[in-house]
Amino acid sequence: MDKKFKRLIALDLDGTLLKDDKTISPYTKQIIERAKQDGHIVCIATGRPFRSSVMYYHELGLNTPIVNFNGAFVHHPKNDSWGIHHTPMHLDVVKEILDVAEQYKVHNVLAEILDDLYFHYHDEKLMDIFSFGNPTIEVGDLRHNLPNNVTSILIHSPEKNVERIRYYLSEVHAEVVDHRRWTAPWHVIEIIRAGINKAEGLKKISSHYNIPKEHIIAFGDEDNDLDMIDFAGTGVTMENAIDRLKAVGNVITKSNEEDGVAHFLRKELDL
Repeated sequence: MDKKFKRLIALDLDGTLLKDDKTISPYTKQIIERAKQDGHIVCIATGRPFRSSVMYYHELGLNTPIVNFNGAFVHHPKNDSWGIHHTPMHLDVVKEILDVAEQYKVHNVLAEILDDLYFHYHDEKLMDIFSFGNPTIEVGDLRHNLPNNVTSILIHSPEKNVERIRYYLSEVHAEVVDHRRWTAPWHVIEIIRAGINKAEGLKKISSHYNIPKEHIIAFGDEDNDLDMIDFAGTGVTMENAIDRLKAVGNVITKSNEEDGVAHFLRKELDL
């Protein structure tokens, strides 16, 4: 690929840009800054909510739109006129899922409406984990507490029931929700609206900058990166990525612990 073209570089966070200690290495930061100075456009595309990704956005000195909740929320933190693209699940569907979750004796259900958190049951451990960024938190029966349509649902279930719940979601709600299972040790099912993924968010961003897909470089490591890696002209998977993703991507770079993002960009863009 001709190196003179402006690229759109999409970065997943956990397991990709971030090291295992959730930091960005100084070398990776340096290479990303060089890419920006050369006129390339860098954005974040993550499953995280905005409140727990905004610190990395500022750390990289970005001035671009960001993809959160795997594409369910796309906006420009520094430019309200860019547009706010929020694609939640309908509240009636969420309530039906809650009824079934209770039948399977789940540990808890967490609903997120952008940066507001709603817990079905009180759970200090989960509240500590998910309260990063000081969100508004409410606890109580979600069928009564949820005020609006929902950006994302997380079901924390006993391991033996995870696939049973996923089978129900696929059989009954396949047209309206998509779901994925978190990797061990978490037995969590993450649910967002059907047809929403990081690629859809990236399409909005690439369209804004008028960058064709063949000039998009996307980095990822997990199954929520599949659509984005497949969509991008250059889909780069980390050495630590799951095998399914490596099969879809064009290139495998070094791991997140070995500056894999920087290693690829430095060579590809002559930085």
